[in-house]
Amino acid sequence: MGKGGQDYGKRESFSPKASHREVFPAWAKEIQECEKHFDVKIKSGLRSDDVERRRKIYGSNELEKHEGQSIWTLVLEQFNDTLVRILLVAAVISFVLAWYDGDEGGEMEITAFVEPLVIFLILIVNAIVGVWQESNAEKALEALKEIQSEQATVIRDNNKISSLPAKDLVPGDIVELKVGDKVPADMRVVELISSTLRLEQGSLTGESEAVNKTNKPVSEDTDIQGKRCMVFAGTTVVNGNCICLVTQTGMDTEIGSVHQQIHVASQSEEDTPLKKKLNEFGEVLTMIIGLICALVWLINVKYFLTWEYVDGWPKNFKFSFEKCTYYFEIAVALAVAAIPEGLPAVITTCLALGTRKMAQKNALVRKLPSVETLGCTTVICSDKTGTLTTNQMAVAKLVAIGQAAYKLRAFKVDGTTYNPFDGKIQDWPAGEMDANLQMIAKIAAVCNDAGITQTEHKFVAHGMPTEAALKVLVEKMGLPEGSPNVRSASTSNLLSCCKWWSDNYRRIATLEFDRDRKSMGVIVNSGAGKKSLLVKGAVENVLERSSKIQLLDGSVVQLDDKTRNSILESLREMSTGALRCLGFAYKSDLPVFETYDGDEDHPAHKLLLNPSNYPSIESELIFVGLVGLRDPPRGEVYQAIEDCRAAGIRVMVITGDNKNTAESICREIGVFGPSEDIRSRSLTGKEFMELRDQKSYLRQSGGLLFSRAEPRHKQEIVRLLKEEGEVVAMTGDGVNDAPALKLADIGIAMGIAGTEVAKEASDMVLADDNFSTIVAAVGEGRSIYNNMKAFIRYMISSNIGEVASIFLTAALGIPEGLIPVQLLWVNLVTDGPPATALGFNPPDKDVMRKPPRRSDDSLISAWILFRYLVIGMYVGLATVGIFIIWYTHGSFLGIDLSGDGHTLVTYSQLANWGQCSSWKNFTASPFTAGAQVISFDNDPCDYFHHGKVKATTLSLSVLVAIEMFNSLNALSEDGSLLTMPPWVNPWLVLAMSVSFGLHFLILYVPFLAQVFSIVPLSFHEWLLVLAVALPVILIDEVLKLVGRCTSRSQRSSTISKKKSE
Repeated sequence: MGKGGQDYGKRESFSPKASHREVFPAWAKEIQECEKHFDVKIKSGLRSDDVERRRKIYGSNELEKHEGQSIWTLVLEQFNDTLVRILLVAAVISFVLAWYDGDEGGEMEITAFVEPLVIFLILIVNAIVGVWQESNAEKALEALKEIQSEQATVIRDNNKISSLPAKDLVPGDIVELKVGDKVPADMRVVELISSTLRLEQGSLTGESEAVNKTNKPVSEDTDIQGKRCMVFAGTTVVNGNCICLVTQTGMDTEIGSVHQQIHVASQSEEDTPLKKKLNEFGEVLTMIIGLICALVWLINVKYFLTWEYVDGWPKNFKFSFEKCTYYFEIAVALAVAAIPEGLPAVITTCLALGTRKMAQKNALVRKLPSVETLGCTTVICSDKTGTLTTNQMAVAKLVAIGQAAYKLRAFKVDGTTYNPFDGKIQDWPAGEMDANLQMIAKIAAVCNDAGITQTEHKFVAHGMPTEAALKVLVEKMGLPEGSPNVRSASTSNLLSCCKWWSDNYRRIATLEFDRDRKSMGVIVNSGAGKKSLLVKGAVENVLERSSKIQLLDGSVVQLDDKTRNSILESLREMSTGALRCLGFAYKSDLPVFETYDGDEDHPAHKLLLNPSNYPSIESELIFVGLVGLRDPPRGEVYQAIEDCRAAGIRVMVITGDNKNTAESICREIGVFGPSEDIRSRSLTGKEFMELRDQKSYLRQSGGLLFSRAEPRHKQEIVRLLKEEGEVVAMTGDGVNDAPALKLADIGIAMGIAGTEVAKEASDMVLADDNFSTIVAAVGEGRSIYNNMKAFIRYMISSNIGEVASIFLTAALGIPEGLIPVQLLWVNLVTDGPPATALGFNPPDKDVMRKPPRRSDDSLISAWILFRYLVIGMYVGLATVGIFIIWYTHGSFLGIDLSGDGHTLVTYSQLANWGQCSSWKNFTASPFTAGAQVISFDNDPCDYFHHGKVKATTLSLSVLVAIEMFNSLNALSEDGSLLTMPPWVNPWLVLAMSVSFGLHFLILYVPFLAQVFSIVPLSFHEWLLVLAVALPVILIDEVLKLVGRCTSRSQRSSTISKKKSE
C-alpha cells in the first residue's frame, strides 16, 4: 500500500472500474497541478454535472461487497473430507440393509436403524460446526466497513454542504476536515486552516503516534508513512482543521486495498497441519478398508456362491442372496470398526479444553484448529508497538542542570506504564528538591493537557501519550520540601502532585503547539500578580530560543556555547538510544501580560489570537533541562524471546516505526545482541522488497527486523515464509495488519489496542497485548498436540483391534461376534471418555526446550504403527478367542464356565455352523443369561444365531476392558507405567470408571441390553474377561522397553559418529 505512483497504479487493478486507469501521484504535485488534473477550483468545488459524470466513471465511495459462499456450498464443503465420506457411505449402506432386513422379516425394528441414525447425527453436528466457523470468515470485511466515515462536509457549486453522505464523494471533491472527523476518502491536503494538523493513522500505517500533516508535496516514490500531505480514509483528525481534495474513493483508497487483500487472503486459507495429517490418514484408511472388505468378500464367497465342474468347466451356479447380504453386512461392520467415529468429537473437545486453558493465560482462541497449529509454530512475526513494548510512553531519563551550567545531572527513571507508582527515579536527591528540579516539575505538570485514569487495574492516558508520561514523571518527583503531603496510593486523584502545581500556578493562556516552532507554552499566574511563561518542546528549538540557563540553586546565568554543546551532546546520546527528547524552559519577564487575566478585551489577548506571534513571545527563554521518553519494552519480553530461542522458534519484528527506534528496542529485548552487527539483519520494508533473493535472506538463523513496513511487505514476508515450509504466527493490531493476519497460519490480534478489523481477521486475540502470552500459548499448543497424538494413537489402535476381530471372524467362518451397533457404541461412547481424558495429560517439563515439530511430521511413526498392529492383533485374537472358548470349553484357565448350562460344541462344528441343518441328532440345551432362560425347542440351529448372545456379550466386554487398559498404555509414547503411573492423570482414572459404568449400564438395564443384543454376565464370566484383557498391558510394556532400548542405542551411535568425525 502506498509505495508510490507505480504501486498505486498496480493496486487499482483490484477494482474492475479502475483497472485501466493511471493514478495521479497527488502527494508529489503542487496544489495548482492537482487543481488542474482534477479540473476543480478549491474555493468553489465541483459542479453538479461534473459530480454525476465522475460517479459514472468512478462509482460510489464505498467498499465492494464480496458475495460469500452460499449456505448450501458451505454445507457441501463439510463433506469434502475423506473420513466423513467413508462414514457417509457406511451410514447409507447400513440404512439400506436395515430397511431391507425389515421388509424381509415382516417387521422393522428400530434397533436396526440405531447405527445409521447415530452416524448421520455425527455428520450433521460436524457440518453445523464447520458452517458456523466458515461463516465467521468474512466478518473482517464487515468490520472494515464500520470504520468508514458516513458523512462529510463538502464544497460544491460554491456552496458548503455540511452533511453529505460519504458514499456520494467523487475524485475532485473539496472536503473540509475538523477535529474528531473520520476521513471519508484518500485526499490531498490543499489548505491548513489551523496552524497544526495531526491525524491518528497508526491503525493503517503502524505508526505509534499521531502524525503531523502539511500541504507541501513530497517525493513521488515515498512510502505511505512519508506522504505527509495525504490523509487516508478511515483515519481520524486529532488536532486542527483543513481543506482537502479527494484523490481516490472506494476500492481505490488505501483501506480499499486492505479490503481486497483481506478477501484474497481469506480465499487462500489452508488446512491446519493436523487436518492435513487426518486427511492423509483417511485416504490410507480408505485403501485399507477397501482391501480388507474385498478380502473378506473373497474368503466368504464359497458360502453364498457355489458351482459344479462339468467337463472341466464350472456350471450349475447357485447363489444365496440371504448369505450374500449377511457377508455384506460383515463388510459394513468392518468399515464401521475401522473408522474412528469418535475422533472428530474428541478432537473438538480437546481443542475446546485447550482454549479454556489458553484463556486463563490471556490468549483468547477464536478458531479451534489454531490451538493445534500453535504447537508447530516455527516463526513468530511480531509487531513492535504494544506487543513487544507497552504502548505507553514513559520517561526513561531526566537531565537537569548542576551547580555549573555545563555540568549536567542525569537521572534514570524506572517504570514502563502510566501507573504513577510503577518504579522510581534512581539517585534522586534525598531531602529538599532543588530549585532547578522544581522548575522542571512545574513545567511538566502545568504545560500539559493530558490526564490519567484507572480502570480495572489498568492506567489509561487521555490526551497525548508524551504529556501523560510527563505527568507520571511529576508524581515520581514528588513535591518541594514543606509542601503538604498530598500523595498517597489510596488517593482518588492519581495525579495529586500535578494538581498541586496546577492549583498553585494557575494557567491563564495557552500557546498551542505548531509544526514550525515545535513547542507549546502556557502563561501562568505565579502569585502576587506575577506572570510567567512555561515552555516545553523539541530540545533544539527550545534551546535555540533560550539565552540563559537555570542552575541547581535557581540562579540564572548566560547560556554560552560550551553549555549549549554539552546539552546537545546529551541530546544526541539519548536520541541514539531511541529516546524521544523534550526540552523545558521558562520566562519570568512578561511585561505585556503582567495585567492579563484571560480577559478578551485586554490588548495582550489579541497577540494570543495570532499564532505567528508565538515565536516572539517564546523568545529569550531560560533553559532548565530535558527528558528522554520512549515506548518501553515489556519487562517479561526478554525472557519470552529467550524461551523462543530455546524452543527453536525464530522471532521476526515487523513494524511501521522508524529503523533506529526499532533496532534499539530489538537489542534491549534480546532479538539482537547488545553489540551484534545487525546491518544484514535489519532492513526497511522497501529495502527488503528490492532484494534479489528474498527467500535466502529469510532463511537466516536468529532474529530479523523489518522497519517502516507497509501491509504489502508484511503479506509478502508471510507468503515467502509459508512457501519455505515455515508455520507462521503473525501479530497485529491495525487495519493494515488484517491481510497478513488472514494469510498467516496463526493470526494473532491485540485485545486492548487492536481494531475490530484485526480481531475479526485473526485466529487468536491477546487479552493483554503481550508477546510473552504468545510464547505461553505456543507451549500450551505443543502440550495439546502431544496429548492429541496420545488419544489419536489410542483410538486408532482400538480400531485396529476391532478390524482384526471382524476379519478373524470372517476368515475362520464362525458366527458374527460383534454387530455394527455394538462397535459404534464402543467407538463413540466407551472410547470417548478415556480419549478425552488423555487430553489432560500433564505437559512435558521440557516442552519448550525441544525444536518445533515439522508440519509434515507423521502422526504415527513406523515403530508406533508396528506396536499398535501387534496390540490390534491381540485385541482381535482376544475378542474372537473368548467367543470360541464359550462355545467349545466348559472351563478355561481354571475358571468354570458351565454354570449357565449351555451346550458345548467342537471347533469344527462352530466353523461350519451354516451346515447345522444337515447335522443329525444335534440338540442345544437351554441356558440362563441373568434372569432369562434362552431355549431352542423349535430350531436347535438357532443356537448359533440368537444363542450366540452370551458369547457376543463376552466378546464386547473383552473389547471394552482391553481398550480401557490400552488407554493406560497411551499415557506415554515410550514411558513405562512404572515411571508414569495412572494417577499422574486422575481424569483418565475417572474416565475409565465412567466407561466401565456405561458398559455396566447397557448390560444390566433390560431395555438397553435388548437394544444392543447383549445379556448380563456372571462373576466367573467377568473373571474370564479380565484374564483375557489384562495381558495387553504386559505386551505393550515389552514393546515400549524394546523401543526405549533401540532409541538409546541409536542416540549413542549418533554421538559416537559425531565424536569420530
